Amino acid sequence: MRPVPPLAVAALLAGGLMSVTAAAPASAAGASAVTKEPFGTMPDGTKIDRYTLSSGHGMKVRVITFGGIVQSLEVPDRRGRPGNVALGFGTLDGYLSPTYRTENPYFGAIIGRYGNRIGDARFTLDGTTYPLTANDGKNTLHGGAKGFDQRVWKAEPVRGRDSAGLRLSYVSPDGEEGYPGTLRTTVTYTVTPKNELRIGYEATTDKATVVNLTNHTYFNLAGEGSGDIYDHRLQLGASKYTPVDSTLIPTGEIAPVQGTPLDFRKATAIGERIRDGHPQMVIGRGYDHNFVLDGGGPAARVTEPASGRVMEVRTTEPGIQFYSGNFLTGRLVGTSGRMYRQGDGFCLETQHYPDSPNKPNFPSTTLRPDETYRTTTTYAFSAR
Repeated sequence: MRPVPPLAVAALLAGGLMSVTAAAPASAAGASAVTKEPFGTMPDGTKIDRYTLSSGHGMKVRVITFGGIVQSLEVPDRRGRPGNVALGFGTLDGYLSPTYRTENPYFGAIIGRYGNRIGDARFTLDGTTYPLTANDGKNTLHGGAKGFDQRVWKAEPVRGRDSAGLRLSYVSPDGEEGYPGTLRTTVTYTVTPKNELRIGYEATTDKATVVNLTNHTYFNLAGEGSGDIYDHRLQLGASKYTPVDSTLIPTGEIAPVQGTPLDFRKATAIGERIRDGHPQMVIGRGYDHNFVLDGGGPAARVTEPASGRVMEVRTTEPGIQFYSGNFLTGRLVGTSGRMYRQGDGFCLETQHYPDSPNKPNFPSTTLRPDETYRTTTTYAFSAR
């Protein structure tokens, strides 16, 4: 049975939120707000909207209904100046372009049904083997050829007494990308007065299946398009990680980080050991690894020296994927009009472990009809 957060966490996600049927602009300075605007049209004529969630304290998160994508995320630096710290595009066309679809870095998107990789594009559950769409060599990556990142989500603004949110929903039919069961998924983005982005995930199924939802925002705390992230200092609450094979599938081992370039128990510059020559670093062309969280504290903390921005990640999940933007090629031009090159953004994807359906010793990702999948992750921003 898949572990779920305590009921208190579920109450935190849903408590105090009420639906609003239209944009809810702030009624006074410093108040939270939800606003809506058009963001383009899909090739089939479907209209895409963009919602802006404002904290009232300098944070603005813009989310589009295509892929549930965090299109931009503005937070203040140490001088109080706002800046966009999330990689993305200024128009819908950027997310639909042939180059983007070929490279598919999943900028800001909701990832599902299964975040990260499943080896050999198949898994066995209750004696039945389910072949999946292989879209990463022989493996399945981030839900398949057309995962949740490419679906249009229904959106409903939600407001609390001091928060602004957006509830997104999508129904994935039985057999989509090979996964069993009709999966009903809700993802709620909430911005708080403390300049936190809280993401709550819920899902139910009518047939036993596997689920592993996450968000794939690329961050650069110096500002989107400002260059590489190698001087950012990262600390992870993880004393172990899951080593990978040559196709980035976990071997099944849970290994200590001590004595390896994957040891971020103390704050360390991302670029300090990225060219260490360690076999794991060579395989991923940098960091692209799942870390086993120790629990009892933040999953991650990142500081950027020039701007003073700090991001702290807290989660109910057992793992976090640290990805250092190794496969950005310089062929995509982002919101700022600058190219995204290798290392220009990093991801911290909270999750269950990759390939868990094929690794009995990993925490289970099985979801059954009498269960509800619930997880929550908070990205808290500050400056010093």
